[in-house]
Amino acid sequence: MTSSIPDDYWKAIVENDSAYDNTFYYAVKTTGIFCRPSCKSKVPNKENVRIFKNADLAQSESFRPCKRCKPNGLDLPDEEWIQALTEWIDKNYSESLTLDTLAEVIHGSPYHLQRTFKRIKGMSPTEYIQHVRIAKAAHCLEITDETVTNIGSAIGYPNTAYFVTLFKRYMKQTPADYRKTQGRLKEDGSDGKKK
Repeated sequence: MTSSIPDDYWKAIVENDSAYDNTFYYAVKTTGIFCRPSCKSKVPNKENVRIFKNADLAQSESFRPCKRCKPNGLDLPDEEWIQALTEWIDKNYSESLTLDTLAEVIHGSPYHLQRTFKRIKGMSPTEYIQHVRIAKAAHCLEITDETVTNIGSAIGYPNTAYFVTLFKRYMKQTPADYRKTQGRLKEDGSDGKKK
């Protein structure tokens, strides 16, 4: 592994140059995945890239093989592939996330990602993102005085009406009602007496 990326290596990554395959592998820190230079995945941010002389070194540092280019013939089991994606979603839930974006991040096709995610998690990637966002919103409603609009925007739903609709679907009450209910429960539990 080198700390800086030689210009010819970076050019090979950007241009998907197969002449550099088996010369080096590159890993993307933000996704935890490593690829061949010829991989057709979206070009990563240069500051997130690490270079390895071989696939074994990349794996020894806990990077997973790309599903798209299968570096060194290695394949990632579906469960690990989806686990890597759910970990990424858990960290990046507030961004604008589409199936195409997720497929780019995890180096797979949108169709395969959708099918595999649903088979392993029992829900679609979109449903998983909604679960994560609503759980984060509920937590924010419990511990902050931020407005419903600000919380919705912070978790990835800038449209307040849509956020309230989703929150109600998952939590069976509006965000405002949830905040009131949680406040009462905390008050009731603070000294053991009903108020």
